[in-house]
Amino acid sequence: MDRLQAMSVFVAVAEQAGFAAAARRLNISPPSATRAVSDLEGRLGARLLHRTTRSVTLTEAGERYLEDCRRILAEVDAADRHAAGIHAEPRGLVTVTGSVVFGRQVITPILLELTDQYPDISISTLFVDRVVHLVDEGIDVAVRIAELPDSSLRAVRVGSVRRVLCSSPGYLEARGRPEKPSDLHDHDLLDFVNLARGRDWVFHHGDTTQAMRVSSRLRFNVADAAIAAALQDGGITRVLSYMIAPHVKSGALELLLEDYEPPPIPVHVVHKEAGQTSARVRAVVDFLAARLRKSSVLHTASPAQEHQG
Repeated sequence: MDRLQAMSVFVAVAEQAGFAAAARRLNISPPSATRAVSDLEGRLGARLLHRTTRSVTLTEAGERYLEDCRRILAEVDAADRHAAGIHAEPRGLVTVTGSVVFGRQVITPILLELTDQYPDISISTLFVDRVVHLVDEGIDVAVRIAELPDSSLRAVRVGSVRRVLCSSPGYLEARGRPEKPSDLHDHDLLDFVNLARGRDWVFHHGDTTQAMRVSSRLRFNVADAAIAAALQDGGITRVLSYMIAPHVKSGALELLLEDYEPPPIPVHVVHKEAGQTSARVRAVVDFLAARLRKSSVLHTASPAQEHQG
């Protein structure tokens, strides 16, 4: 077995945490997998795996070597695909993830346009209101609304969204319009708990920051429900600006306390591929980034933000 094949076996054993599972994945016999890793360790003069009757774990040298093997194998695969002409023509399946409302309202129309332009690309979506681990869950591209931590992922910033308060004209006519955050204590609040973790709503005004403990009339785990309650004169809710953009445009909802909004939240298109990105993933990333940069829902500044700009 040559060195690249042995590296592939080692990576499979490390990822599957066992020789038998790795052998099944590679369609080889368990003794062949065991021999390949042992030969690799002998060539390197270093132990890569701790073996017991119940488990297989990486040594410190094995952890470092695993990262190098993954990088080398990815580069070899990219070189093969490039030489075969696959890299030049976008084709194949690309998985895309985003939050539920953003996926439905913003990403889906873009993906419909993308598949018209690239007929050989197919898309599978995972729209969920949680952070998806791209590598562990086999996702190619993500649209993330958040400050991104340092990581090995590649990210392209495409805009930002605002945390906004809103209510219906009917509710405001009956209960009055709040002029400052403390006025909210006299109102019915509809809390979207996935957005404001805990029970504090944070407000900014000039150089000051104020956190207000929310005593909500109703609490919702999905934005759609909080928005629906606001549309039915149920009270004041706090969501992201893109979620209610059509309702604000139609006049069904009105924005409140815009001068007290916190800083905007950045939006990124993220992908996991290092080195020479495949044509199919690059096509999706570039298309999403170009269309999102032009999207009006990612470039709406509050009056305070416009004044600062």
